Amino acid sequence: MRYFRRYALLLLALGVLGGLALWQTLPWWVNMAPAPVQQRLPHQVLALASTPLPTALPAPTQDRLAATAVIIIPTLPPPAATATSQPTTQPTNQPSRQPTIQPTRQPTRPPTATPGPTAVRLTGLQITPQKFNNCGPTNLSIVLNYYGVPDDQFAVAAVARPTYEDRNVSPEELADYVNNQTPLRAVVLRGGRLETLTQLLAAGFPVIVEKGLLPSEWEGWMGHYLTVIGYDEAAQEFISLDTFLGPWDGSGRTDSFETMAEYWAQFNHVYLVVYPAERETAVAAIIGDTLTDPVLMWQRAAEQAQQETGRAPENGFAWFNLGSSLTRLGKLTGEQAYFVNAAAAFDRALTAGLPWRMLWYQFEPYEAYLRNGRADDVLTLTTATLQSTGGQFVEETHLYRGYALLAQGDESGAKAAWLQALAINPDLAEASQALAALHASGDASR
Repeated sequence: MRYFRRYALLLLALGVLGGLALWQTLPWWVNMAPAPVQQRLPHQVLALASTPLPTALPAPTQDRLAATAVIIIPTLPPPAATATSQPTTQPTNQPSRQPTIQPTRQPTRPPTATPGPTAVRLTGLQITPQKFNNCGPTNLSIVLNYYGVPDDQFAVAAVARPTYEDRNVSPEELADYVNNQTPLRAVVLRGGRLETLTQLLAAGFPVIVEKGLLPSEWEGWMGHYLTVIGYDEAAQEFISLDTFLGPWDGSGRTDSFETMAEYWAQFNHVYLVVYPAERETAVAAIIGDTLTDPVLMWQRAAEQAQQETGRAPENGFAWFNLGSSLTRLGKLTGEQAYFVNAAAAFDRALTAGLPWRMLWYQFEPYEAYLRNGRADDVLTLTTATLQSTGGQFVEETHLYRGYALLAQGDESGAKAAWLQALAINPDLAEASQALAALHASGDASR
């Protein structure tokens, strides 16, 4: 009997010690599990195993803040003088200078549309649950199927997201799939408005939007795609298909106009329209000249963001949108003034606070800081992103980290970063071009 008691006490002690060891190493085991396994674990287990999430991206230190006190949107020159230079592969570090104010160019805006129906719901779109981190390809497949193209989420992901762990598929990557792999056409626009969505829906075009999502506090903020299929003005609601949250009976998810506006603004009001080529005139009639003039599109998006910063100066997303739009204008026009103001806007955004996943999806801060000689800030932000769970699977993070390392003279580090970017997305042309340029410069120096 004494032997039995000792044996039982030993087993109990071993069980307690084993349980404590398992509890202490639970985060490690969960984080080491493949993503599909993690997705199937109960939320309670994930919450217990998760290390505390970072609260926000790091803000610039006081001595690194841009000197621009007032952020100005440089005005566009007359149409004939608009630059048409293409974005450069590798950002160049140029000294900052204050912008000059030019006479305002008043772009032609779309004509006022005839009032449409007060309620619309498109039929023929079927909800599909997404696989791990596959909302972009899944939503695109829903719209492709609506137009009779049978490609499913796996076919789209094989091209737009060839690496399973890739955490981001950009709207442009989705549009490229449509334009290169199907007979349909697709266009990505920023600075959208709620009335643009309702007009497109009334004309029979479902719209894919990218927006913010906060599924739970422990999961944290993330980016998400939705397919908007209808609206009801009386109820002030949009109807959409949500491939992550459902519902799965096809009834659609409803979000108030106010909620849609709030979370859509977290991605600069970006939207993707897919349409048959023969219906491009109908799309152009709704969208207007921004369909074919990206400079005007980004100018209007910048104006929209600046208005929002005036209404809510503490809104980090609004400052981020302003910085993104100014960065894109700088790349399109070649004007350094845009990058100067963009860096100041991003400083304001980071100081106000941005979610730690923000740079999984949008990368203009890297470009703006590099164009202002602030490689240190790029390395700080990329380090923070790479240290977040999943952040190491964003190819653009490695791309811009490589640019920053090269700016500091670390050629071997830059090469390693670009190779890692290509390991995630072998089709990332910018990384291939950067590596080729690095090799060419090395050969020339010999």
